[in-house]
Order: sequence, then structure tokens, then C-alpha cells
Amino acid sequence: MKVNGNNLKAGMIVSHKGGMWKVISTQSVKPGKGGAFAQVELKNLKDSSKLNERFRSSEVVERLYVETKTFQYSYNDGDTYHFMDTNTYEQISLDKNIISELNIFLQDNMLVSIEFIENNPVSIKLPEHIIEEVTDTEAVIKGQTAASSFKPAILSNGYKIMVPPHIENGTRIVISTTNFSYVEKAKN
Repeated sequence: MKVNGNNLKAGMIVSHKGGMWKVISTQSVKPGKGGAFAQVELKNLKDSSKLNERFRSSEVVERLYVETKTFQYSYNDGDTYHFMDTNTYEQISLDKNIISELNIFLQDNMLVSIEFIENNPVSIKLPEHIIEEVTDTEAVIKGQTAASSFKPAILSNGYKIMVPPHIENGTRIVISTTNFSYVEKAKN
């Protein structure tokens, strides 16, 4: 399916320069002179290289047909990650290159969406929000307001994130998987 360059959205998979690319982020730019364009960050699905491209509204990009299925994460054995189809109980194994940096957020029995192009798995999507525990952060300082700046914290999976000052060690927090940022304190 053909898509105008300025209609690209994060998460779309497109054919560009002879490869399959996933749109990571997009920003509309309207310069003082000349026509508007979309500044798009792309990630190659084969080698994980990144590319920044400008697409004018007149440019057309081929959007690939993607089939999405829900799978449950089972386990990994080094470089291979194993998932089970929740409907058919069929097992599927994905290479670490498809999982990429998302591997540290995979949790036992987590439901994920795996995207297929022509029956070949090309990428994985985590749930929109996940819960992790803060294992290391600075102590709370009395009198410090919630409006002040965020502080660094390390999660139980080793990921470094910025959290509000009131978050303490052992606190479970909700994280957005679109940009891996703090959303809120988890409700127990």
C-alpha cells in the first residue's frame, strides 16, 4: 500500500532503499521557506541500523502488509527466545536480532504481539505499559516537592530510568514501552 511521506506514523513498517524499515519516530517540520516535510527516524529490521530521512508530502513510500499475532513469552536459551501462540499452543522461536533491546523487558508469561510479513517474523511489540521494581535510587529528601526534577534510578532488570523524587528503593513503577519512561507508581 502506498503512503504519503508525511502520513508515516511510529510503528509502521515500510519498504525503503531496498530494505524493510520500521518507523521509530516522526516529526512534522514546517520551515519558513519551502514546503513542509516529515523528519522520520527509521530502523532496519535486518541489521538494526538507524536512518534519518526527510519525506516531502509529494513523496510516496510503500507500506508493507503486516500480520500481527499475540504470543506468550516462555523462555530464552541464550540467543533464541521462545514464544507460544495463545490460541493454537504452537511454539515459535525468535533470534535475538528481532528482539533487540526489548529483551530486558520481557517477563515470564508476558503477552506480546509479533509482527509477520509474508509469514516471517520481523518485529515484536511489548504491552503498552509494564511494571518493574526500582532497586537503586537516591533517598527521598524531606521537603522536596514533586514538581522538582527527576532523579536516576536502576530497575530490577538493570535498565536506567529517570523517576520522580518521591520514588524509593523497592517501589514498583509503571513504564511506557513506547519510549521507556516513567508513567506512574504501580497500584499494588
